[in-house]
Amino acid sequence: MTEFLGYVRSDGSVGVRNHILILSGTVYANKLCEKVADNIYGAVAVTHPLGRCQVRPDLRLTRRFLSGTGRNPNVGGVVVIDHFREEGCTAEDIADDISSTGKPIATVNIRSSGGLIAAMEKAIRYAADMTRELSDLRREPVALSNLLFGTECGTSDTTSGLASNPATGIASDMIIAEGGRTILAECTEWMGCEEWLTERAINDDVAQRIIAGVQHMEQRALASGEDIRGSQPTGDNMVGGLTTIEEKSMGACKKAGSAPIIDHLEVAEEPTSKEPGLYVMYGPGHGAESISSMAAAGCQVLVFSSGGGHTSSHPIMPTIKVTGNRESYELMRDTVDIDVSGVLHGEMTLEEAGQILFDEILAVSNGRLTKSEVLKDDNSFAIHRMGISI
Repeated sequence: MTEFLGYVRSDGSVGVRNHILILSGTVYANKLCEKVADNIYGAVAVTHPLGRCQVRPDLRLTRRFLSGTGRNPNVGGVVVIDHFREEGCTAEDIADDISSTGKPIATVNIRSSGGLIAAMEKAIRYAADMTRELSDLRREPVALSNLLFGTECGTSDTTSGLASNPATGIASDMIIAEGGRTILAECTEWMGCEEWLTERAINDDVAQRIIAGVQHMEQRALASGEDIRGSQPTGDNMVGGLTTIEEKSMGACKKAGSAPIIDHLEVAEEPTSKEPGLYVMYGPGHGAESISSMAAAGCQVLVFSSGGGHTSSHPIMPTIKVTGNRESYELMRDTVDIDVSGVLHGEMTLEEAGQILFDEILAVSNGRLTKSEVLKDDNSFAIHRMGISI
């Protein structure tokens, strides 16, 4: 069995990174989280505009995203910073959700601490102590079956469905063959290709939930007064040669490889099964929300396939960018890690491109930094919403 060197947590999960997470419980704690992270070696701040004045289903969803991010195996310790108290999504609620992992966690409330300065001092001390503790942890060899692998595509063009997405699917199949699991999100980009997925579902229940998820997302779009096809494909997709949502889906679904579909997950839902295979997740095509949902579900590493060359990268989940468009690679060398345009130039086969990606996933899991990590370009954390602000 293939192995990688990971950080084994007390609950048995395995991280490919060892971050201290400074997690904002509400928009009003964002700046303080960033200040604290700036003062702590290796700390990462996760901020967002939510956590207040949301309808209850949305508040529960915000909590799921935040708690799941803290539970991710790449996080070794968490400091949750709150402003006052939003019943149902307090720092203590989030900490309680994370506590079953056994990782160190602390909460700081700005108001009850006596204001920004006192709260910052308290949070820095918590984070500093955790960082010292985590610095003793060493990577150790573990089976690849411990990997939950995320797949994403964005700024897709005609090369995506012909090169980078199929290569991602081949790498996914290789991980699954070793006992690992893969998540395919973005259910708006299954539209028109539902049968490709349902025929691979392990039972009829999973197949029906795949169809229901696509229909539900389309109905939500229609309720806005506009057809989803007014926004999908996007403008950059059309410039890249994709003319219909079905055509876009045909390329996007290639990321799924050929493995059986074990379950259909709700957005940001952690899979409960350890069975190797593909797990599909309800959610939008919006890149930042989509990759954040997979990180909240526990993915330790993600491949982001992009025809135009994307800058999207998650704060705690290493994001490997790949393109099949040679021009895009030349233009976006700073942030795109892998060029598989050789598939379209007769210089490599799809299988060779998949092997290159698989090798890169292993290297990053072993500690190799992605280009976005080197540049600290962790620009894509976002929480999906179901309703309005109130």
